[in-house]
Amino acid sequence: MRRNVAAVVGGSDGSAALLAEAEAVGRGLVDAGYRIATGGGSGVMEAASRGARRATAYREGDVIAILPGVDAEAANAYADIVLPTGLGHARNGVLVCSADVVVAIGGGAGTLSEIALAWVHGKPVICLDRGEGWSAELSGRALDARRGDAVLHRAEDADAVIRLARAVCPP
Repeated sequence: MRRNVAAVVGGSDGSAALLAEAEAVGRGLVDAGYRIATGGGSGVMEAASRGARRATAYREGDVIAILPGVDAEAANAYADIVLPTGLGHARNGVLVCSADVVVAIGGGAGTLSEIALAWVHGKPVICLDRGEGWSAELSGRALDARRGDAVLHRAEDADAVIRLARAVCPP
């Protein structure tokens, strides 16, 4: 049985509070029945991966890292499956298209591109609004008119992210 994949996108840094929420999101998603995929780096990606590995329902293979480079050793220590792409920032498209739902946490320009790609490809996007990065800036908004009345879903904490994920893309 295939389990839905939630891509967790966000910056390679963030405040301690934001990273704690990212860890809670990773743990909550796996406990809710999702696998997670990230860009495999540090910051939000590492925190979400760490949380996923600490989930009660964790099974080997639940944490996927889709890397921009070709060096598998560049992945954070919590990744089970490491996919080096050699695509640089173009790997953002691979990450987003491999997911059933996208969760944005903080982030800079790379995260902005992942949010935009998810929007264009019709993926549901949940933005954690903790006052940091593009996820806070864009939560509750539509990027353009191509998706009718759809918006980037706003979540105020990890619990809200999990509730929204279940609603827009049941595990």
